[in-house]
Amino acid sequence: MKKIELEIVALSHSITQTHSYAVVLGEMNGLRRLPIVIGGFEAQAIAVALERMTPSRPLTHDLMKNFMLAFNVELHEIVINDLQEGIFYSQLVCSSSNDTVVIDSRTSDALAIAVRFGCPIYTYENILVQAGVLMDDENKKVGAPASSSGPSSLTSETGGPDNLKTMTTKDLNSLLNDVLDQEDYIKAIAIRDELKSRNEKE
Repeated sequence: MKKIELEIVALSHSITQTHSYAVVLGEMNGLRRLPIVIGGFEAQAIAVALERMTPSRPLTHDLMKNFMLAFNVELHEIVINDLQEGIFYSQLVCSSSNDTVVIDSRTSDALAIAVRFGCPIYTYENILVQAGVLMDDENKKVGAPASSSGPSSLTSETGGPDNLKTMTTKDLNSLLNDVLDQEDYIKAIAIRDELKSRNEKE
């Protein structure tokens, strides 16, 4: 199966839900975006590496990198290889002097390590089809995303998920366009989940 290379294009956070963040991956030389909900610690670990900050003490992912380097283990790439019930799964492809090993990982941890090594990030077409958001040349949304990529309990400025349930489908689609224009992927995921739930009931 052909791999599609991604890059980290944004980290966003939810004002209404304290510990929810989204890392947004963009298709290299393409228009699709893959938002993935992560925890606050992992978001901080990714941000620290992206901004090339040096913490006073090594973070867990720094320790992991130092451990790998000490034993001559090279990280070649990470692959977001599966999506089940809104949860992304990833693998680290590593090698030592005499072996290549594939290690299962949480996607947030894999991304935090990948930015430290500067290694490529890949996924597969079926995952982008399921969970991607298509943008046009001016970063506007084109069409509705096909499937959920995060928990349905995410909140938005309209309140909790219960408030989304009271909105009409037309209003939800309009709100989805607005939050995507603002690149608030946390809210977009919650709205998308509600729209998907309604489509499945029809």
